[in-house]
Amino acid sequence: MSRLKIIDNISGLQAVQLLRFLTFLIISIVFTKSHLSRAQIGNWELFLFISSLLSFFWVTGIIQSLLTLYERNRTFRDDGAREGRKSPEIYNAFLLISFFSLMVFILGIPIRSVLESSPADPDIPYPNLLLLYILLSNPVALIEYIYLLNKRPHRILQYGIYTYSAQLLLVLAPVVAGYDEKSAIWGLFAITAVRWIWLIILLRRYTLLKVSPGFIREHLRVGMPLILTFLISGSAQYVDGIIISARYSDPGVFAMYRYGAKEFPLVLLLANGLSNALLPQFSTREGMREALVTLRKRSDRLIKYLFPLSMVTMLVARWVYPRLFTPEFTRSADVFMIYLLLIIPRLVFPQTIVIGRRKTNVTLYAAAIEIAVNIPLSLMLIKPYGVVGVALATFIVYFLEKIFLMYYVWKKMKIRPAEYIPLTRWIIFSALLILLFVLIDHRIIDIY
Repeated sequence: MSRLKIIDNISGLQAVQLLRFLTFLIISIVFTKSHLSRAQIGNWELFLFISSLLSFFWVTGIIQSLLTLYERNRTFRDDGAREGRKSPEIYNAFLLISFFSLMVFILGIPIRSVLESSPADPDIPYPNLLLLYILLSNPVALIEYIYLLNKRPHRILQYGIYTYSAQLLLVLAPVVAGYDEKSAIWGLFAITAVRWIWLIILLRRYTLLKVSPGFIREHLRVGMPLILTFLISGSAQYVDGIIISARYSDPGVFAMYRYGAKEFPLVLLLANGLSNALLPQFSTREGMREALVTLRKRSDRLIKYLFPLSMVTMLVARWVYPRLFTPEFTRSADVFMIYLLLIIPRLVFPQTIVIGRRKTNVTLYAAAIEIAVNIPLSLMLIKPYGVVGVALATFIVYFLEKIFLMYYVWKKMKIRPAEYIPLTRWIIFSALLILLFVLIDHRIIDIY
């Protein structure tokens, strides 16, 4: 019983997301210390980047919409009565993810052929393996959420420890043994095979193997706005890159921006874990009150610990960057410091309420407004501030998006910000972080 008191759905999901991040971080560090060349490491990173780029938005949209539909939907009317009953919802979500994976695989075959015959000949690493990896790797993303929906948080943690430990071994062992980066990619396929076996066991244990066109239509009706939302939001970083590349012909400027344009991963992972874990509770009116209290309490905990950590990181950023990379990347620290400010909007969660209540069209409107404002604002701020202005525009539009969602939740759903945001602590810490940024930016505080 003690493990259930220590680990709940929120901490279990946050833990497995941290394990995923740490696994790929350790792999990257070991690769840089290994015999692999920069080009080989680049192939590995590009392989992961393209596979994520082609799938992150629809995988996230399908999973988040499943979390909101699991407790209550029109196709299987249960009012959340789930005890002792296998779920047809999870099985149909699995079919939906598998269908999208298959579509990307099929569409990718002619696109690959066109690119290979193009005079430009873009260097896509191992295109056949890439398409196969997209086909096989995305459905297994359901595993941790099957445990989440069935309230098995300790199983989420066990799954993360076992599979990511195995992933480290399967990916790193062949490289350490002297093989090339392609052997590491085969290691990814090996751990994906293990996860498929795990997934099949869970599908047999927790799901009703019943195809429901009605639920799939309902799932798409709720999920499609989310898929488009994540597609639009995810494209913002690429739009920023295009703006910078058009403004500066020097590729070094683009590299300098990319090295700095990174959110503090601990903030991003823990915030996403909290939001996703609470989506099922917000899907029913009976669970909303308790979910609001939990959201306020857990976000208060994140604010209490992550804001001070971000402040310390901001203090040392200008000192760390030229030593971690080279002195030419000192300016990257200024971009990174602005990205640290994203903790301010990141740790308020009106989107959790909106998505949980299946108002997914609202998130799509917010994303459309975000990209529409981001482009002219970036073009305006890049003139006086350079690449730092593009980062500043990202912070401004993301903050405005959260304000828009907070206003919607307050006016349309009658939920005041104070009901789910620890306003006093959030405002104080936000003001302190902004003040620290201004002092460092003006060299009033400088340990560089």
